[in-house]
Amino acid sequence: MNVRKVDEIDKKILFLLSENARISYVDIGKEVNLSRVAVKSRIDNLEENGIIEKYTIDMNLRKVGREVAVFFDIEAEPGKLYEIGRTLSEKDNVTDIYQMTGTGNLHMHALLNKDDELNAFLEKELYSIDGVLKVTSRIILTRFKARTGRKL
Repeated sequence: MNVRKVDEIDKKILFLLSENARISYVDIGKEVNLSRVAVKSRIDNLEENGIIEKYTIDMNLRKVGREVAVFFDIEAEPGKLYEIGRTLSEKDNVTDIYQMTGTGNLHMHALLNKDDELNAFLEKELYSIDGVLKVTSRIILTRFKARTGRKL
């Protein structure tokens, strides 16, 4: 693997790909003043070095039925924290889960189909897990910024 530093051109390429992962090498080349071949070489190198891990899409989840976005703070028994984290990470409607500072704390984001699914999710998917001590949930009302188009 040819490891090298990410320069300003790479940063611009990464930004363009984060805005539109389907942008052509030709169009990127026009933006960064490089040939299509040079752009492809740089992108290949970014992939080989693990800087670009995957290409994905950004869906409007409300239009596909995931209408309720919820943040959960989960207090877990310290000895069961990782097991709980792994169990929750396998659930389809869980989008993100993090271990946070403090004793036995997980922070999780989930997308649910409707308000009444929240109660079922709490009862069947969270409270039923051995080692979960306390759950606090907060429904997102308005999203002012999402994680797309990250700048370096």
